[in-house]
Amino acid sequence: MKLNSVSLAEARRIAVRAQLLDGSASSVLDTVRRLGFLQIDPISTVAPPQYLVLWSRLGPFERAELDRLIWDQRKLVEWNAFIYPIESLPLIHARMRRYRRSTKTMADRWRKEFLKENAAFRRYVLRELEQRGAVLSRELEDRSKEGRLEHRWYGNRFVGLMLGTLHLNGEIAVVGRQGGQRLWGLADQWYRATETVPIREAERMLAEKRFRALGVKLERGRLVVHPEANDGPVGTRVTFLSPFDRLVHDRDRAEALWEFHYRLEMYVPKAKRVHGYYVLPIVRGDRLIGRIEPVLDRKAGVLRVNGVFAEPGAPASGGHGIARAVRRLAKWLGASEVSYSRRVPAIWGDSLRN
Repeated sequence: MKLNSVSLAEARRIAVRAQLLDGSASSVLDTVRRLGFLQIDPISTVAPPQYLVLWSRLGPFERAELDRLIWDQRKLVEWNAFIYPIESLPLIHARMRRYRRSTKTMADRWRKEFLKENAAFRRYVLRELEQRGAVLSRELEDRSKEGRLEHRWYGNRFVGLMLGTLHLNGEIAVVGRQGGQRLWGLADQWYRATETVPIREAERMLAEKRFRALGVKLERGRLVVHPEANDGPVGTRVTFLSPFDRLVHDRDRAEALWEFHYRLEMYVPKAKRVHGYYVLPIVRGDRLIGRIEPVLDRKAGVLRVNGVFAEPGAPASGGHGIARAVRRLAKWLGASEVSYSRRVPAIWGDSLRN
């Protein structure tokens, strides 16, 4: 079903409903299963994106629930900076096999050469994990061929590079977290046995999962709606989106659906930023009505809103929903106070400051 068979308004509703941003999300596990995955990133200006994406859909939830699902119940699995439902493990195993075998790209060849040149280092890491169980990267010695030479990306420790390479290849797994740091263990002691799925079939199935979770995708400049997409009312629920949120992750798709030009400006020099360091899109119902820059001051226990920006045509009534969403976010983050700067649009000023 192509977009010419539905209106732009219908496509917007479909996209919002497919991503569970209409208030229909019911639990952490169901949400991850419906979305297909969560992206992990250490940026915590507000909260790490794997948690913020869930908050956008569920509202206040217990963060520890996500950890229990991964490490205790093992209904979710972490691989390559993403969290997947355990049902996707056969497809992830297919990707691991491709990483082990492929020599197509320069990165593939570089990884193989690195392992070849550091065979003794690899054996040491695997032996340590077998004998000691779960370990942090800092608990392993750097026995690389390069020693402790300075490296452009990996500093003077190649332990992280070795662990990352073995992780991509499916030889080791992330088996826990300690203070946010990954604990490493042997893959065959952590991952359960699964059926073997050919890589082409695995990629087809993963692509289908992504399409279903998006509801609408941008393909060669055209918006295409999933055949089983569900249209319906979405109300006027207001929430904020992580920059990694799949509703806006494809910036071209966001522009095609909402004429919403969004760029993360954290790597832009401060003087050249249009909105702010870490700005979150504001979604109200099936519309992207603005952006907000909240920053959690953990030491002071204050959620500071450094700026709020309205999109052209944003409804004046949206301010009340934004204010409620800010209070919900503050409570979930454990902030006892909310502070607004002067960068608030006139149409929402009274609603946000009262």
